[in-house]
Amino acid sequence: MKKLIAAALMTTALTGTVSAAGIDGFNIGILGGENAQDRLANHECLKTYAEEALGVPVKLFAPADYAGVIQGLLGGTIDMAWLGASGYAATYLDDPEAVEPVLVKVNMDGSIGYYSIGFARKDSGIKSLDDMKGKRFGFGDPNSTSGYLIPSIEIPQYKDGITMNSGDYFAEVKFTGGHEQTIVAVNNGDVDGGVTWADGQGAWEDGFNSGALRKAVDAGLIDMNDLTEIWRSKEIPEGPVVLRKALPQDVKDKMTALIDGLYEQDRECTYNISAGESLGFKPITHAQYESIVAARKAKSQ
Repeated sequence: MKKLIAAALMTTALTGTVSAAGIDGFNIGILGGENAQDRLANHECLKTYAEEALGVPVKLFAPADYAGVIQGLLGGTIDMAWLGASGYAATYLDDPEAVEPVLVKVNMDGSIGYYSIGFARKDSGIKSLDDMKGKRFGFGDPNSTSGYLIPSIEIPQYKDGITMNSGDYFAEVKFTGGHEQTIVAVNNGDVDGGVTWADGQGAWEDGFNSGALRKAVDAGLIDMNDLTEIWRSKEIPEGPVVLRKALPQDVKDKMTALIDGLYEQDRECTYNISAGESLGFKPITHAQYESIVAARKAKSQ
């Protein structure tokens, strides 16, 4: 009996069960891209602000992969997350009523796009995808937009004969597990080239203004002077901050207002949660992601 009671209490704590008065708790999911400890540390400021705004305990969850956040949103154990466009598409295609996109990160020039960046070590002699024939190529996560979906579509369009199957154009094509893992794998020579995300603005030496390369530079994992860009995708719509549709409207309004106003309130916290320099967040709707939903749907067929 004690085990059953304990299990029931844990389930209530994790799901943030909606009560007559609103909610008993609120759970924020953080996508992979860097190690879990850094993800949690970077979002601690958001946790504090959310607790003040909602008046309930807030928990941060940093699953090992993108699927963990997606399944948490679908299952109701995660209430909010900043998804990539492909992750949002996956969630939407599974259940169109699960979440709603509310905000999107704004780049320093006011745009809301970013790029999948192909890169290699400078001392490898690889300067483009032409030089990657017979080499090892690294994707990030199967649910990543820039770390898989878009490059898996656009790289084969780069040149006749390129496929993303191991042993064809590339000697090996593998998933590293996430953006940080891909960056480390290329830097250490475990793969010859890979893809990650960046806003494409600012200095290469800084890892651009924002993105996984910027976070890796900030963490001291890489020196960008050791790396070189070998490919760049077309512009991709930045992924949305999403909230579970089933949440009380008051909760959704408070969290949307909190994130929307965070840039003015706390630039450092905004830097931490938006993977580098940005102008904060602004409203977004599902319409901006219809092309990514279509691409994801086509890829799965």
